[in-house]
Amino acid sequence: MITIPNRNFYILNALTTLLVLSFLSWLIYLRPASGDVNLAASRLPVLNATLNAASAMILISGYWAIKNRREFLHKNLMITACVFSILFLISYVYYHSLQGDTKFLGQGWIRPVYFFILITHVVLSMIMLPMILSTIYFGLTDKRKTHRKIARITFPIWLYVSVTGVIIFFLLRQYS
Repeated sequence: MITIPNRNFYILNALTTLLVLSFLSWLIYLRPASGDVNLAASRLPVLNATLNAASAMILISGYWAIKNRREFLHKNLMITACVFSILFLISYVYYHSLQGDTKFLGQGWIRPVYFFILITHVVLSMIMLPMILSTIYFGLTDKRKTHRKIARITFPIWLYVSVTGVIIFFLLRQYS
């Protein structure tokens, strides 16, 4: 019989990803919004963009740290990037529980540009969650070879999703 190393981790990772994506899909697209966006909640998109920008800057710093063999700094920066991403997700979920889906009202050339950015952002963010969990797991369990292999793919996707999250915020702010 073939044994799969880290089987429990893979199962937990898959279940976590499935639950999070199912919940977000239900929250944003299926559940009616309460429409009760108060003043504090109306500022959450700014907070979300700030958290995405901070995550992007920390990711770049973490990349620099590992390229300069500063492993302890790299580890702390990557944990910080995860914390910012978790805070973003909490804020995002709370905002969309009140707001629901946000409509883009831009017309002309900006519309296909926006939807290209949005679609790639959403698809890659769905892929990103299990990749981040895997990258962290292999890093913290000192499986360096596997960690490096996955991190080479995770890093640009996570960075792209963070940066496009900020771009989407500004496009929605301008055209909605």
